[in-house]
Amino acid sequence: QVQLVESGGGLVQPGGSLRLSCVASGFVFSIYPMRWYRQAPGKERELVAHITSAGSVTNYADSVKGRFTISRDNAKNTVYLQMNSLKPEDTAVYYCQSYGTSIWGKGTLVTVSS
Repeated sequence: QVQLVESGGGLVQPGGSLRLSCVASGFVFSIYPMRWYRQAPGKERELVAHITSAGSVTNYADSVKGRFTISRDNAKNTVYLQMNSLKPEDTAVYYCQSYGTSIWGKGTLVTVSS
């Protein structure tokens, strides 16, 4: 079964950290770039981070640059999003996506609140 499954979301205080994981199955993970998106309540889905298939190039939205890090482990079919210095405005459902395909995960909720 082709799928992406996110995990690692939760409630964290401002200034805290979380690491999201996205495990792929049913397709050749290593040949696809991967992306993390997020969607906050009442807002459109936005691109957060992008990583190439080998992990050699990464790109970030300006709003998370310097705070978030995307990485991947092709041996584990997993892409990660390390989120540091979290702010209340980072509250959203975070989704991973295999770039160039229609494969999306169901999302994991991140809530940043004191």
